[in-house]
Amino acid sequence: MTSYVAPLYLLVFLPAVVFLYNIVPKKLRPVVLLLASYLFFWSISGKLILFLLISTFSIHHFGLWLSSLQEERNRILAETERPERKAVKAEYIRRQRWVIFLAVCIHIGTLLVLKYTAFFGQNLNSLLALAGVDWTWKIPKMVMPIGISFYTMQAMSYILDVYRETLKPDKNIGRLALYMAFFPSMMEGPICRYNDDAVSLWEGRRSSVQNLVFGAERILYGVMKKMVIADRLNIMIKTLYSGYADYDGGMMVVAAIAYTCQLYMEFSGTMDVVIGSAELFGIVLPENFKRPFFSKSISEFWTRWHITLGTWFRDYIFYPISMSKPMKRLTSKARKKIGNHFGPLIAGSIALFVVWLFNGLWHGAGWHYICFGMYHFVLIASANAVEPYTKKLLEKLHIRREEGGYKCFRIVRTALLVCIGELIFRAGSLRIAMRMLKKMFTDFNFRSFTDGTLLNLGMDKYDFLIVAVSVLIVLVISIANERGICIRQKLAEKKVVVRWAVVYGLILFCIIFGAYGMNYTPVDPIYAGF
Repeated sequence: MTSYVAPLYLLVFLPAVVFLYNIVPKKLRPVVLLLASYLFFWSISGKLILFLLISTFSIHHFGLWLSSLQEERNRILAETERPERKAVKAEYIRRQRWVIFLAVCIHIGTLLVLKYTAFFGQNLNSLLALAGVDWTWKIPKMVMPIGISFYTMQAMSYILDVYRETLKPDKNIGRLALYMAFFPSMMEGPICRYNDDAVSLWEGRRSSVQNLVFGAERILYGVMKKMVIADRLNIMIKTLYSGYADYDGGMMVVAAIAYTCQLYMEFSGTMDVVIGSAELFGIVLPENFKRPFFSKSISEFWTRWHITLGTWFRDYIFYPISMSKPMKRLTSKARKKIGNHFGPLIAGSIALFVVWLFNGLWHGAGWHYICFGMYHFVLIASANAVEPYTKKLLEKLHIRREEGGYKCFRIVRTALLVCIGELIFRAGSLRIAMRMLKKMFTDFNFRSFTDGTLLNLGMDKYDFLIVAVSVLIVLVISIANERGICIRQKLAEKKVVVRWAVVYGLILFCIIFGAYGMNYTPVDPIYAGF
């Protein structure tokens, strides 16, 4: 089971788990999910399941440890005179921070070693060579479990919430294990929070007919986005990015737009399969996408794209930094020096810089990923800085932000900026990214669109037509969802014949136009590698 659209997952594993889940007694249903999750993880990572087990047992222990410290503190505070309470609180904060430090060392430390050893080693060797040192560090080979970034972030959110006392630690290690390992969200998220999902995962509610129907429909929709659009574009994208030197700036624009489309269809399509899979069991996972290409700014885009990652960075990095005592003091001083608008922006920008540095590194160990993060940091920070001037200019020109023409301009502008960022993201290195961007802006012409180049990239005119029709379907559904119309609910209100016609039509569409077959190379899940 290499992906959520693999036949083994969709036609064998998932139906078998749903069937077994619904025939066993209620108290055994969570056990079925837990065993299925470990079986799924073992099938994709083998003995690397040990990392998940260590993470689960350690985070369970750290949670109970924090709880015992908090209970001990509360008992002592109840017996302590008011003047001495501050010292008691400070002492127990110090002890709890040591527990958090150990948890971070184990979980984030393991992630850093497995994911970034090669990157830091290569850069160290480059620096040594530049300094004339005749020695190189032999970089050890690391094998990284699929999904480690996702379950590590879930583990850290759990232990940090326990530390903040917004969450009581769970004494039931089985429930915590299921939260960490639930198979639909194992490889590519969404990044769940314990308060939101652990209880519903362990309840063992029987699947309803509506759960089964709605879940299956969403899975089909996700398969269509992944197999018909994302995977069909893959050959052209690989050709352009690997052979970028042979093409002009016009094809670089195609590369940027095509990859952005592929990434969205692949990731959001996988999320549809993931959330649909959970829905079969009556479990509601958090949405990870909210029609991001209707965004009118880069900042808004990142509240609609990979939502659970963004909220994780917001809650556990941005807010703690921007609301820390040093940053509050900095903001207070800055307000007096440079005013109420720019003063608070300094602390906010520092926190935003850290968020985007981590965001870039989270996606991969490479300078182009860091550049991708810094690109978005600059765009968002710049927009925040010029906002008062933008507002005054629009007022002078009598332009309203939400009026039709200007709104469309903002949406198109945001989409183009996102495409440039995704070109940096997809390029094999920072050097390649810069060369491709240079071509885009200095060697652009329309000749390659008319001389047959476009049709010699692995896709013929019928492939382009299939992709265009499929994207149009997604666009129509997205517009309906943006207006608050639930397509599945509307379909459920139709006659049985209509409902089955639509479902069978979607199945046939995927079978006929999906990218698969003897000459087809399966495309690995993009975000599973992060």
